[in-house]
Amino acid sequence: MAWSFHGKAQLGGLLLSLLGWVCSCVTTVLPQWKTLNLELNEMETWIMGIWEVCMDQEEVATVCKAFESFLSLPQELQVARILMFHKIRWVFKRRLGLLGGTLEVSASATTLLPVSWVAHATIQHFWDDSIPDIIPRWEFGGALYLGWAAGIFLALGGLLLIFSACLGKEDVPSPLVADPTVPPSWAPVEESDGSFHLLPRPRNLVI
Repeated sequence: MAWSFHGKAQLGGLLLSLLGWVCSCVTTVLPQWKTLNLELNEMETWIMGIWEVCMDQEEVATVCKAFESFLSLPQELQVARILMFHKIRWVFKRRLGLLGGTLEVSASATTLLPVSWVAHATIQHFWDDSIPDIIPRWEFGGALYLGWAAGIFLALGGLLLIFSACLGKEDVPSPLVADPTVPPSWAPVEESDGSFHLLPRPRNLVI
């Protein structure tokens, strides 16, 4: 059975929303929100996320330590932790149509906002002339790009759900389904074995 345009749009919205939800969850967990390479020791790379900070020593090990205090985080990471964690509670809503699409678009906003804020703060600190050049600068981590992708997928999925809901329900009448406003008419049909079976008579049949 061929899929209708309404069904394809709804399925596309659900798949994009699911993909965006997975990317968003991975972005929330990953520590690669910021990276810092020390010029004095190129073998060491510092990685900072919204939950922990890690030191990656090439060919040795990666040591991570969770943040002891929420208030010790930079402001952009505090907001990122609140928004990214809050969104996860809503993505389990099993609703479609306008409500589902609206929630997905809202989830996209709560994903793009913290990721973009962290990126903006990183750029500002990187180009801050008041910081001496000898001090290492934080740079973008891979989790930021995954977060942007998650936000875009969520936005597209939500818009497709809203679009499919606005299309309305497609009621395609079946030739084997009688109109409920018309009382059914039945006609006996004789088969070769002599038995009789009741079958619906087509409405357009003229006798």
